[in-house]
Amino acid sequence: MTHKHISGFSNPTVKYLRSLRDKKHRRRTGQFLVEGLRLLEDARVSGRLPRELVMAEGREPHELLDQLMAQVDGAGGEVVTTTPDILSKITGKSNSQSVIGLFDEFETGLDLLDRDAAHIWLVAQELRDPGNLGTMLRTCDAVGAGGLILINDCADPFSAEAVRASMGAVFTQQVAQAPWEEFVPWLRAGPGQLVAASLREAVPYRGADYAAPCFILVGNESQGLPQAYEDECDLRVTMPMRGRADSLNAAVAGAVLAYEVLARLDG
Repeated sequence: MTHKHISGFSNPTVKYLRSLRDKKHRRRTGQFLVEGLRLLEDARVSGRLPRELVMAEGREPHELLDQLMAQVDGAGGEVVTTTPDILSKITGKSNSQSVIGLFDEFETGLDLLDRDAAHIWLVAQELRDPGNLGTMLRTCDAVGAGGLILINDCADPFSAEAVRASMGAVFTQQVAQAPWEEFVPWLRAGPGQLVAASLREAVPYRGADYAAPCFILVGNESQGLPQAYEDECDLRVTMPMRGRADSLNAAVAGAVLAYEVLARLDG
């Protein structure tokens, strides 16, 4: 196995990898970074290998990392060593993980989804917090959902924050991105119940008449769902608020609904 070593901050590879912290560069190049051995192992187990593996020199030996290095090398990828300072420069963190991977972004078209592959799907409209997005992916994985559909201008699912919050679920779940005007015709072209939490003409979320495949729609963190989007829903449900809060966090609301749908459809 041959390794490439980078010792200079001005190296073009360092500049390129560092640029991927910016959403516009990720979109332009179609590539993103994953930090840490745990997430890289999740990717490997799910069948995805990084195009490039970059690690700090002098790292502690680790069996999983050795296996990952061998597989990346065997697949024609590149294994790079560098200094801890340069790795921190790439990630923008003083305590960066000792290894990062460069991945190609996944295709995110609606036409790639098989709606019959799962009973539950999560749909997020203009979700802006990458932590919430990653949490929703993690929920998808937990309930056996088909994946997460991002509507309109959402946070980037391939940002370091979203990938980290997903706890590896970005590699196990289908992710699709589409404007609302494209999503609705796609949804109505086949089976699918659109459900959202609402206060308008809503029924209690416990025991509601859910049907598979169920698409659980969550709105923007601060604005919620536009009325036109709520009107498109086949079912609107309400969750009790017994304290001073008038709503749940968007990702939490999606998780609560997903588990209720799971209980009803699998019961």
